[in-house]
Amino acid sequence: MLPWKRVLRPLTALLLTVAVALVPAATAHADSAPSSGWNDYSCKPSAAHPRPVVLVHGTLGNSVDNWLGLAPYLEHRGYCVFSLDYGQLSGVPFFHGLGPIDKSAEQLQVFVDKVLTATGATKADLVGHSQGGMMPRYYLKFLGGAGKVNALVGIAPNNHGTTLSGLTNLLPYFPGAEDLLSTATPGLADQVVGSAFMAKLNAGGDTVAGVHYTVIATQYDEVVTPYRTAFLSGSDVHNVLLQDLCPLDLSEHVAIGLIDRIAFHEVTNALDPAHATRTTCASVFS
Repeated sequence: MLPWKRVLRPLTALLLTVAVALVPAATAHADSAPSSGWNDYSCKPSAAHPRPVVLVHGTLGNSVDNWLGLAPYLEHRGYCVFSLDYGQLSGVPFFHGLGPIDKSAEQLQVFVDKVLTATGATKADLVGHSQGGMMPRYYLKFLGGAGKVNALVGIAPNNHGTTLSGLTNLLPYFPGAEDLLSTATPGLADQVVGSAFMAKLNAGGDTVAGVHYTVIATQYDEVVTPYRTAFLSGSDVHNVLLQDLCPLDLSEHVAIGLIDRIAFHEVTNALDPAHATRTTCASVFS
């Protein structure tokens, strides 16, 4: 590679990353009629977007902070957008997703029913980041969610557990550490590769019939490791590696869900495949 190319490539990647962070979500399609708002229960889905979108935050996230980028992005494109808090621990404000994941799925079940009742829709679409892209699979598989959900879009979901860059492999060397993790933060323990929860979730296959699955992963993920464990197997699955869409995208686990408009563009493709457009590095400006 020529010396100037060695300099140009990382510089271009850096500029793209800055653009991802700084291009405001409000620069949506000007010809799209906005919905009634984010978490506005008077919002009625349009003919163009007939299903409400429920956003499911990740571990240590919440219904607001995790979606300051994606919720307005979808809202300005005419979607009815809703988000919930789940997995709360007593005495721990703001940082959620720490409770037992099967119980969190029950909270999602109640919330989806609430959204469907308010909007009059028969089905919802779910978009989740990290644990929020994996936990709904329990709802779909064990709590009857498949009949109420059209699509699940996971952004860097930990679908098969994680080693957390190898750190979980050290737990057996610290007596009592695994028990402490399970007792204090069961939502974290459930996500460790090889956990009883993960074994139950993935037994008999990754997916259920009738739901369209999309996974958007990044090769720079430092939380879901190895990153390819995010991908699902099944007949109605679309697995996407962010860097296949834009090789210059440097987003890691947090950025892909919070600020990455290239990932956001691919989310809209998954929500409305009939009108999907190619996702590229230029999608940061769409």
